Amino acid sequence: MHVTRLKDAPAYYPAAHNDMRCLYLQGKDAGPADTMWIGMSQILPGGHTSLSASPVEKFYVVIEGELTIETPEGEQVLHPLDSCRIAPGEARALKNKTNKPVIAILTMPNQPK
Repeated sequence: MHVTRLKDAPAYYPAAHNDMRCLYLQGKDAGPADTMWIGMSQILPGGHTSLSASPVEKFYVVIEGELTIETPEGEQVLHPLDSCRIAPGEARALKNKTNKPVIAILTMPNQPK
């Protein structure tokens, strides 16, 4: 078993993420992982990402707040314990359009080596 305490979770700084703090919870710099990693995004009011795609699927779960996820097909608003899957190659933007912070969990596969 590998435990990561929130106080020890390492930060990471993805490009085009504005007014956000991102932490590795499992995998990557937070410890061993064979197939996937888990991160946490804290998104301030007005915080957002650019509309972009990656070659791997992503899963988001909202823990706190209200997260707007924009894709070329439109927008969906996720509330606590709502989740979504973003398919490989599907563009997405995350947006906090409220005056309260958002906390969301991200799970995605490790990139092939």
